[in-house]
Amino acid sequence: MKRSGILSLASITLLAGTCLGTLAADSKDTPPPVVTPAATFSHGAGAPADAVVLFDGKDLSAWKGENGGEPKWKLIEGAMQVNGGGMMTKEEFGDIQLHLEWASPSEVKGDGQGRGNSGVYFQGRYEIQVLDSHQNPTYSNGQAASFYGHSAPLVNASRKPGEWQSYDIVFHAPKPTADGKVEAGSFTVFHNGVLVQDHIPIPGGASAAAKFNGVTPKGPLVLQDHGNPVRYRNIWLRKLDAKPTK
Repeated sequence: MKRSGILSLASITLLAGTCLGTLAADSKDTPPPVVTPAATFSHGAGAPADAVVLFDGKDLSAWKGENGGEPKWKLIEGAMQVNGGGMMTKEEFGDIQLHLEWASPSEVKGDGQGRGNSGVYFQGRYEIQVLDSHQNPTYSNGQAASFYGHSAPLVNASRKPGEWQSYDIVFHAPKPTADGKVEAGSFTVFHNGVLVQDHIPIPGGASAAAKFNGVTPKGPLVLQDHGNPVRYRNIWLRKLDAKPTK
């Protein structure tokens, strides 16, 4: 969910709900059905040979603070824990395949959007929500694995609080066309190995482009500090728009 501090990210951060759809659903909002992910799901899978490793449990050298300074997140047992503001990658990216693992706090505090809240922003604009959505009702396009404020997940594949969860996400950014228009991008998301967003469009119309001062070829990956001690580990990506080497 959006937090005011994220707006410092070089004016490119998503203003969810203004140009991507209605943020909160009304009382008729139907939550996605619950699906239990496979018990044998294996965390900590190694990155492919062509991957950019953003966090392997050792240091935060690939990251900087949301205002450009040194990151303040805590390193705890091979994971990094939200602390002292959001973080963004030093490198910027276009189309990518992203893998990351996250865990909400074991001790449950709050409810709805106040429980285990964080988020992953692509190009600093488009958010896939991180939230403790295990038996935690909230508006459907704001729960875990939603394209925040825009598209609810097909199902709720959340694990229990404190348990490690995975996102595998294919992101294609909106792009300008030869006739001056904008071609929509897309999200495909697997939550704990379960398909939850199936080639969902990322708006690229005139209003969206104007809101973001036009589309951009690249931008940082951003992890949000929403005031909850969410942990992350094993983060890597593959550049889908990179030219293959001979």
